[in-house]
Amino acid sequence: MSKKAVVLVSGGLDSATVLAMVKAQGYDVYALSFDYGQRHRSELDAAKKVADFLGAKDHRVVKLDLTLFGGSALTDASIDVPTSPTEGIPITYVPARNTILLSVALAWAEVLHADAIGIGVNAVDYSGYPDCRPEYIAAYEKMANLATKTGVEGEALKILTPLIDIPKSEIIRQGVALGVDYGLTVSCYQADADGRACGECDSCRIRKEGFESAGVSDPTRYQK
Repeated sequence: MSKKAVVLVSGGLDSATVLAMVKAQGYDVYALSFDYGQRHRSELDAAKKVADFLGAKDHRVVKLDLTLFGGSALTDASIDVPTSPTEGIPITYVPARNTILLSVALAWAEVLHADAIGIGVNAVDYSGYPDCRPEYIAAYEKMANLATKTGVEGEALKILTPLIDIPKSEIIRQGVALGVDYGLTVSCYQADADGRACGECDSCRIRKEGFESAGVSDPTRYQK
């Protein structure tokens, strides 16, 4: 019986790479995306394209409304997306987002009797996000195996984080080697309806520097 993995696919560069990596490890991949009221909604169109292109067995989109709480530049229209690096935890951090998204992924993984959940967290480029740290992932994996029927019955589940300690340039190199088409992806925090990037936010800056460092042509479409 083939291994199964639920992979969180935002439509961005990192999650597309994780989907390709997990599939290359021999898993049947099931893509999961979220419409949570994010400012950069064109990433959902990108997620569908990425899931189709990389051969996901299924792709589900779950609707949540984190704008009810706000607290982030990505879920509160009254907070501007910063266009230069800031100190401390960035205002683009969405409170408890990875915990919420992983928990929904865990529910689907349990139904599928999946062996793993893949997520594109990175503690190098996004070290300011508390839910991207290795210790958080280790704690979540332990909780997942304590909190589920499948876990209690001995079907251990892994949280796969192949990008957690590698820089963006290496992520891009590995993705290119696996055939990822980064022209399909949208990483910008405030991309327009057509998926064109602003070129100014942290995500755009890190992505742009990653392609330059990797020596790979940047396929990103910019608004100007």
